[in-house]
Amino acid sequence: MTFFKKPKKLKQEAAPVHIEEKGVNTENKTEEKTTIDDVLSQVKKPFGSTDDLVTQIIELPGDESKLAFLYIESIIDKQLVQSQIINPVFEISHENVQESFDQMMNLALKKQTDFTKAQSLLLQSNTLVFTEDTSCFYSLATPVKTERDITEPDNETIIRGAHDGFIESLSINLALIRKRLKTPKLTIKYLRVGNETHTTIALLYVDNIANMDYVKEVERRIRSIEADAVYTPGNIEESIEDKPFSFFPQILSTERPDRVAANLMEGRIALVYDTSPTAHVMPVNFFTFYQSVDDYNKRWIIGSFFRSIRLFSFFIAMGLPAVYIAIVSFHFEVIPFGLILLIKSSLEDIPYPPLFEALLMELTIELIREASIRLPTRIGSTIAIVGGLVIGDAVVKAGLVSNLMIIVVAITAIAAYIVPSNEMSAAVRILRFPFMIAAATMGFLGIIFGIMILLFHLCRLYTFGAPYFAPLAPFKWKDFKDAIIRVPFWMMNRRPQDLQTQQESLDNQTRKWDKS
Repeated sequence: MTFFKKPKKLKQEAAPVHIEEKGVNTENKTEEKTTIDDVLSQVKKPFGSTDDLVTQIIELPGDESKLAFLYIESIIDKQLVQSQIINPVFEISHENVQESFDQMMNLALKKQTDFTKAQSLLLQSNTLVFTEDTSCFYSLATPVKTERDITEPDNETIIRGAHDGFIESLSINLALIRKRLKTPKLTIKYLRVGNETHTTIALLYVDNIANMDYVKEVERRIRSIEADAVYTPGNIEESIEDKPFSFFPQILSTERPDRVAANLMEGRIALVYDTSPTAHVMPVNFFTFYQSVDDYNKRWIIGSFFRSIRLFSFFIAMGLPAVYIAIVSFHFEVIPFGLILLIKSSLEDIPYPPLFEALLMELTIELIREASIRLPTRIGSTIAIVGGLVIGDAVVKAGLVSNLMIIVVAITAIAAYIVPSNEMSAAVRILRFPFMIAAATMGFLGIIFGIMILLFHLCRLYTFGAPYFAPLAPFKWKDFKDAIIRVPFWMMNRRPQDLQTQQESLDNQTRKWDKS
């Protein structure tokens, strides 16, 4: 009894095995038939001599035919392979082997005819099954379960609302978004970057809302990336952003699925990455980075108040040290008469200009911050608090820094960490240094010049074709309802005009509940 029906003529394109024709004359030609061993050697050839590529061959019961299993044991679940493939093979009925085997293959395994995909399937935690029929093979996803539990992101905690976050599994992250957007219009496209790493990226958008020109531009930029290895979302961000030399982040990074879902409903585009809990949202504007999920879980008056505080903290974190330096160095006349003597007594023993005093303390704060991040959690916060108190008290007593400078630096540090986005917080912390140098050089005039240059840059900055400083530039008064303040939910009935979405109005079914 013949178990496999072998094709009379094997087409070369069906398998990546070179077939040589041998014959005595042109009238009588015979073809050398491809065997399992030929197919296996061809599939295994690109992997070289790696030891974790395992081949397992078994003979079928009641027949001389055999099956070959091929998998990378370091990334597959062996118990799953045993239970889903090997055990069912040995349970095949001896009376009707062909029918039982076909039924098992159709139910458990996926038939593949393109042998060029064999290597990529192996690297995606699939187990491949080869039979005597060398025109096809079968695959089954058998990934090893190494995902961590779904928890709330440490850097995006909220008081009210959902407390789940992305993890390092692409399928689970997409499921968290699908759970919130139960619409067939949610479109997902898989892209792969990195000639050697083949990192998988999921591009998400709502088909009847998002501007397709923006979608095509994002996809074009991702496909144009030429690199052997792409490891982190930061590599993608640097490769596709408009102005890589700008201090300001142009792509929103988040680990919250509710934040991604809300932005998708506004007409934005999201990128979700395999092996990373970080997702990217684009195009965004400056005010997007100062929005928090808590703004939409509180009453609109309270949410607007706290958002205004965050926006005001931008000017404090960037300009307070510069204003202090300008006043002390050039503009003593703006200080009230009752404070002049106190400030003078605090500064008279300092041996160097206020600029060096501010730079010393700001760099010290950054050192303490970096140390607290690298240290273990149990002692990191303790070291940060104790280090700040000890260093602050010691430098004042030593006469290296004034008491007023300690207060200014402390307020500046607090204001910089109010920003919900780490990328925007880092940009603000860096911007304070050129402002301090400008203030030490020209006083208030230097600060004004710095603000003018900063505004020019923000007004000229675009992200994927959308203006970065909208709704201020260009001025769109209708979009102020969700920029500087947040109006009541029932008044947010239009999507941002700078996104140029297909559907500008928000009906009752598409209004945002968890927007951030």
